[in-house]
Amino acid sequence: MSGFDEDDAFEQGARASLAARAMAARPAPYLDDLNPAQRQAVERLDGPVLMLAGAGTGKTKALTTRIAHLLNTGRAQPNEILAVTFTNKAAREMKTRVGRLLGETVEGMPWLGTFHALCVKILRRHAELVDLKSSFTILDTDDQIRLMKQVIAAANIDEKRWPARQLAGLIDHWKNRAWTPGKVPASEASAFNHRGAELYAAYQTRLRELNAVDFGDLLLHVLTIFQTHEDVLARYQRWFRYILVDEYQDTNVAQYMWLRLLAQGHRNICCVGDDDQSIYGWRGAEVGNILRFEKDFPGATVVRLEQNYRSTPHILGAASGVIAANESRLGKTLWTDMPEGEKLRLIGHWDGEEEARWVGEEIEAMQGGTRGLRPFSLDEIAILVRASHQMRAFEDRFLTIGLPYRVIGGPRFYERMEIRDAMAYFRLVISPDDDLAFERVVNTPKRGLGDKAQQKIQITARANGVALAEGAGLLLQEGGLTGKGAKALAELLDGIARWREMARTGEMPHTELAQVILDESGYTAMWQADTSPEAAGRLENLKELVKALEGFENLQGFLEHVALIMDNETEAEEPKVSIMTLHAAKGLEFPAVFLPGWEDGLFPSQRSMDEQGLKGVEEERRLAYVGITRARELCTVSFAANRRVFGQWQSALPSRFIDELPEDHVEVLTPPGLYGGGFGAAGVVPASTLEDRASEANVYNSPGWRRMQSRAGQRPVSQPRESRSQVIDLDAVSSFGQGDRVFHKKFGYGHVTGIEGDKLEIAFEKAGLKKVVARFVVAADRADDVPF
Repeated sequence: MSGFDEDDAFEQGARASLAARAMAARPAPYLDDLNPAQRQAVERLDGPVLMLAGAGTGKTKALTTRIAHLLNTGRAQPNEILAVTFTNKAAREMKTRVGRLLGETVEGMPWLGTFHALCVKILRRHAELVDLKSSFTILDTDDQIRLMKQVIAAANIDEKRWPARQLAGLIDHWKNRAWTPGKVPASEASAFNHRGAELYAAYQTRLRELNAVDFGDLLLHVLTIFQTHEDVLARYQRWFRYILVDEYQDTNVAQYMWLRLLAQGHRNICCVGDDDQSIYGWRGAEVGNILRFEKDFPGATVVRLEQNYRSTPHILGAASGVIAANESRLGKTLWTDMPEGEKLRLIGHWDGEEEARWVGEEIEAMQGGTRGLRPFSLDEIAILVRASHQMRAFEDRFLTIGLPYRVIGGPRFYERMEIRDAMAYFRLVISPDDDLAFERVVNTPKRGLGDKAQQKIQITARANGVALAEGAGLLLQEGGLTGKGAKALAELLDGIARWREMARTGEMPHTELAQVILDESGYTAMWQADTSPEAAGRLENLKELVKALEGFENLQGFLEHVALIMDNETEAEEPKVSIMTLHAAKGLEFPAVFLPGWEDGLFPSQRSMDEQGLKGVEEERRLAYVGITRARELCTVSFAANRRVFGQWQSALPSRFIDELPEDHVEVLTPPGLYGGGFGAAGVVPASTLEDRASEANVYNSPGWRRMQSRAGQRPVSQPRESRSQVIDLDAVSSFGQGDRVFHKKFGYGHVTGIEGDKLEIAFEKAGLKKVVARFVVAADRADDVPF
């Protein structure tokens, strides 16, 4: 292409010196609302500027005000400003805020957007320079994987052994590093059965033949154009008089190189970021990009935004104490003029279930303002976990007590694909007539039973008036199915029959049986062979599912429990506790935050420490900093003495980050005597106190609990005095009758409309029809005695 349509506009802007001077003399009331550091960052328009913006310091405000100032003073026309964000949402918000500051709609800012969106515009203009047509197609992930499978097959490589998703991740990593096939280092090229670079080249050839690109190509192709066509690069360097970059700490190598090339023109680049919040190294982000900014741009001005407008002094003090242990950082000290507020609270628990129970009770108390705090709405409370499998304990507890919650960034535990698959297997063992469960698992994992085979099974079942599982058996007897699929189906049916008999006779604990079902069905192996980034998390969730069975007498009781609690879920818009991972929480804030699972191996992650060493620990510490600074008023850190890991009890040590918390900013709620050293080590607890606490929690009769008592010289605690089994007793006789008026702490008053054992169907006055266990309600005239 010969040039942009806006060439004339740029030339006019260069000649409009009188107009620019007049505009610069106009008042700028938007500057009056900035603190001194923000104002310095806004008014320092010439030369490279690094806006080092701590959490909650108003960096978006400073960034948008800087754009408004460039426009208001006439230093740049809208189309002379390149403003780069990481999300479309951030780009829209930036444009809206700029318009609000100037009191007018901002038009003509074509270069405000994400890296990918901006590169698409550039690549469309110069596609022929990388052997593409301007009408190129951008492939989605599914199309990308399909094309990689073709490339792998053409190279005579076994795709089952060397999956396409693994190759996709490898090539994406190389593109993030700005490596074309010819630039992949020898040490990396040997990946993927020593043919990674060869397959990368073949994949790129196929993309060009299809006139297509993937997302990694958008940046990579533009970089190639800039590096091989100096005239094109010079044109863009001249056009972009001012460059602004948000979240600079999250840039990868390709994005960094793209920005550096463009900034060599006017050198008016302003990068906004926080080295202490660089937490995406696993997807290519390089914290070194922001750390070496002054070296890359000599003479750069570094402006530290340190006044925090979000959190209390105690929360900031705790966060600053933790992050100070990192060596790879530029350094800053957050402060606020807000009231002192509550100290960060630290509490230890005996295991994960006790942790979830305590958090649930604490949230209910916070709702009523009974902790000496103001009442909190559920919408104001968040639970931030390091790993998604931690969510299961909280979801189970909240569903049991009727505490509304939402999972942000993914489905709820019992709605996850792998959990639904596993539950379908369990349902078939209990009820072979469950056609929905059979349809879900008959070809999961793949057994060579495609649509035609499954259609034959359905026809046979309908013709004989039987369930699908029995119909499948009849089809095999009749010889209606042959080959590999027939053999696999026979093995599945034999397995279901065998597992059902094992469940009936009770020859092994139901928790072990559940694991046997998942293993013998091939479902566990399916995810073990999967190399996608999600596979490890799905395996962890399956382990959590098996662990959840421990609180029930048998598989049937567990399935009934899940059906009951899920039946109570409605889509009504009501206040809910937010549950999410720490990574998903970046950019969000809540008045109250719970940070559970602060144990070495879980947080910091053992995998991060093993794979990246000190670098991994530092990124995990930045994640801890992000978690603490999500809280505005109240932050609670918790850890457990022992957890189930791979189905086995393991003692857990408190996270190394806990001893990095400054004691002046921490209130220790942990009972003394749990650990040696650090918080909470105040001696041995008397046996009577241990027994009291064990009976209160009713979950302390674990190997880890007994080990800790043995080490302390105490006699072991026997079975808890009261057990809160979750199993629904269908043979129980309820003390309530049809029409009785009852009270439930969460759902309020209602009338009993149905009874099944100790399970009640109640029409609540405000919450509608619900099914609850009888022990969680009381007669209406005893509402003050509700026992939980």
